[in-house]
Amino acid sequence: MFIKVIIGVIIGGLAGAVMGYAGSCTTGACPLTSNPWIGGVYGAFIGGLIASTI
Repeated sequence: MFIKVIIGVIIGGLAGAVMGYAGSCTTGACPLTSNPWIGGVYGAFIGGLIASTI
């Protein structure tokens, strides 16, 4: 179970960072897609939540 959550956090973090890096928001008004670090943290959190329910 713990390994599954760790894998979910890693995959979610990578997906969030890619979304933040390749996001189309350049003004900074949308926090998830304007910064890869914020997107990565949010993605890791969501990935951990999803992996813990599976």
